[in-house]
Amino acid sequence: MYLQISFPLFAGLLASILHVIMGPDHLAAVIPFAIESKRKAWKIGLFWGIGHIFGMALIGFLFVLFKTLIPIEKISGYSEQLVGLVLIMIGFWAFYRIFKNEPQHKHLHIHSENNPMIHKHPHEHEKNSSHEHQHQKKEKQGLITSFSIGILHGLAGIAHFILFIPILGFEDNFDASIYILGFIIGIIIAMTLFSAIMGSISSFAKNEHNQTLFKGIRLAGGIFAVIIGIYWMVGI
Repeated sequence: MYLQISFPLFAGLLASILHVIMGPDHLAAVIPFAIESKRKAWKIGLFWGIGHIFGMALIGFLFVLFKTLIPIEKISGYSEQLVGLVLIMIGFWAFYRIFKNEPQHKHLHIHSENNPMIHKHPHEHEKNSSHEHQHQKKEKQGLITSFSIGILHGLAGIAHFILFIPILGFEDNFDASIYILGFIIGIIIAMTLFSAIMGSISSFAKNEHNQTLFKGIRLAGGIFAVIIGIYWMVGI
């Protein structure tokens, strides 16, 4: 019984993890968001994974019920073009974040030790409720965007059905269900872990106050997204 459950589960996990990490478009979509989210980057991967599963389920549902009425392949093709466009937009958004000047507030300070002196220098305000609310709003927007892109990736490509061919080799529906469960878990684990790693790297660069490294990571993520986006638009 244990072997009957473990083999389909392991097969589903392996297939989905390879599907995620061998798809550069998947990685390119979440890298810029994970870099910005830093310590909470794992949420970006989690929501992308949930959206991806939802998109795959939706295209599969349409294919099974309306394959003779709805041009599923055309829908998939348009989704691929849209994914490419979205990736390019994500890349340029990352470039914008690099060159956007962070607002700094200058305050006057008086030093009375020895010779009195008045001068001003940049000062960062402590977090307040409105500032915290703004961060929460940006985080929520990032999660919604990641979920939406995951759906687009799920809709893009009839080739996703190839990943479910092993189901035909199982003896009963129970094994097939375990394989699908493993596939779902694998997608979520792979992208969540990848996003967490990218966020940790970004957080380290930020905490070490190495702005050059942090901007370099941002730039690399943006370039990667643009290149993959162009490929999806013209190279497929």
